[in-house]
Amino acid sequence: MQDSQANQPVTSLGFFERYLTAWVILSIIIGIGVGRIVPSVTHILGQLEWAHVNLPVAVFIWLMIIPMLVRIDLSELKHVYHYWRGLTITVMINWFIKPFSMAFLAWVFIRHLFSTWLPASEIDHYIAGLIILAAAPCTAMVFVWSYLCRGEPHFTLTQVALNDLIMIIAFAPIVGLLLGITHITVPWNTLFLSVFLYIIVPFIIAQLIRVIILKQSGKPSLEKLLRWLHPVSLISLLFMLILLFSFQGEAILNKPIIVLLLAIPIIVQVYFNGLLAYWLNKKTHEQFCIAGPSALIGASNFFELAVATAVSLFGLKSGAALATVVGVLVEVPVMLSIVKIVNHTQVWYVKK
Repeated sequence: MQDSQANQPVTSLGFFERYLTAWVILSIIIGIGVGRIVPSVTHILGQLEWAHVNLPVAVFIWLMIIPMLVRIDLSELKHVYHYWRGLTITVMINWFIKPFSMAFLAWVFIRHLFSTWLPASEIDHYIAGLIILAAAPCTAMVFVWSYLCRGEPHFTLTQVALNDLIMIIAFAPIVGLLLGITHITVPWNTLFLSVFLYIIVPFIIAQLIRVIILKQSGKPSLEKLLRWLHPVSLISLLFMLILLFSFQGEAILNKPIIVLLLAIPIIVQVYFNGLLAYWLNKKTHEQFCIAGPSALIGASNFFELAVATAVSLFGLKSGAALATVVGVLVEVPVMLSIVKIVNHTQVWYVKK
């Protein structure tokens, strides 16, 4: 086994990531303020569409997603056979358990337990947003979580590369299937357009950038580019949230409990899937440096893609878009708590 710190793509939880929840809250406040003070600006931005795709949203989404996908090294797929147990568990969690468990939790919490406190006209959209959020495995933040639990970097890179390839094929069918099961009308053309615009095209562009930089300037230049692109991605996310909440602000102010109620099934599913992956790795006698990142990859979500898809399918003002944004709000504190659990249980893997 190679040194777990070698070739690690992320060396610490950066300033933006450490306070991501605070930035999200600030973006919510600014967005709500913009929506109330200058509603004409929000209206103009909402009208900038082409083929039912909001252009400002599309720009922010590409600026969010492409820098993350440049980090993906497809050559790491050659390591698949080294980590087959951990990879099998994480793929099973990400694609066979997490989306379906979230659909069940959304049905329990949103359709039944919390329905009295939620606007009836948005319940289907809230459920759709939660399903979309769970159907998108994390790509970028995984590197941070893996580093914090001293994960094997090649396993993390291999898993992310594998997830991205699966996502191209499986994301739309899984989302469409689960939305259909929950009796939510699926605009298939828009769903496949979202996959094309927000997965396939950015993935191709990112890999071309990676190949060109490596061929012309080498790995140091690529690492420099990644350091420069990383804040661009997060800042774009914050501007995207400001835009979303400029549309969502009135609903939030009228019923702020909605955010809390949407957060509950998200938090439950993150802990359930993360701890299940961790337990399965322990049961299959996997090493700690694989079990840790496997648990965190199984728990986290690609919320940037989820937000993009929800906006494309249901619109900027929809409950689906709001549900995915709540996923952004809880991501960092919940994932840091799972990192803490994983690190505090490392002793399980050194006992004789």
